[in-house]
Amino acid sequence: MITHILKDIKIQHTVFALPFAFMSAFMAAGGWPGFRIVFWITLGMVFARSSAMAFNRLVDAGLDKNNPRTKSRAIPAGLATRMEYALFTLVSGAAFVMVCWMINDLAFILSFPALLIMFFYSFTKRFSPYSHFFLGLALALAPVGSWVAVREEITIVPLVLGGAVIFWLAGLDTIYSCQDVDFDKDWGLRSIPVRFGVAGALKLAAGFHCVMVGLLLLLSWVAPVSWIYILGVGFAAIMLAYEHSLVKPDDLTKVNVAFFNVNGIISVGIMGFTIIDVMTLS
Repeated sequence: MITHILKDIKIQHTVFALPFAFMSAFMAAGGWPGFRIVFWITLGMVFARSSAMAFNRLVDAGLDKNNPRTKSRAIPAGLATRMEYALFTLVSGAAFVMVCWMINDLAFILSFPALLIMFFYSFTKRFSPYSHFFLGLALALAPVGSWVAVREEITIVPLVLGGAVIFWLAGLDTIYSCQDVDFDKDWGLRSIPVRFGVAGALKLAAGFHCVMVGLLLLLSWVAPVSWIYILGVGFAAIMLAYEHSLVKPDDLTKVNVAFFNVNGIISVGIMGFTIIDVMTLS
């Protein structure tokens, strides 16, 4: 059962948000944040995402069984039960809270609203076409939480980085949801592609990513980084342009490449540039 659940929630995709958590931790510490903090941040990210993804699969199970793209997921395919998913969600969520308790008091206090935000995303496409931003908000908790883990406070730096993550996720999730535009229309679900059409959604996604780049540049004004970080932002901008070149309104066959491969490279790449920058300055 566990194997099917871990495969279903794609635990390896924690890589999307984890690099931004590490970026924030290194900037907060002004260098290496220490093994203890890195360990707890990594563990917390895994548990938080696992709980949120399992909850999402649980909430969407009825829809997934009717969607040709998702009917092979664990619950509709009969590989795991709703009860097993509920237990997995509960245990992962409790483990996340425990990790935050081990870090510091503020992290522990914020762990509860953080879980609520992550769980709330799963319902948003039922009433808002802008659910993509709620997903972005959920992942933006990663850099904010890492800053709290290191400094036990929230400042402008993690908020700006979190804003960049929101628009990054909003853009890439808008692209990804283009695959389900017909299904979403039929089942009364809301999304940017449903509201504006695939062509309009892709243009908006490009705009969201331009805002992301702008916020990453703004970060260089409020955080102690140098030209190395700026190179990282340039790298991210080039990769985002490449991502958008892969997807056309009449050709969505490369959406998965754009979503998984390119965005994994973007997050890991900009993390690498940032860490090198911070370690050079320290």
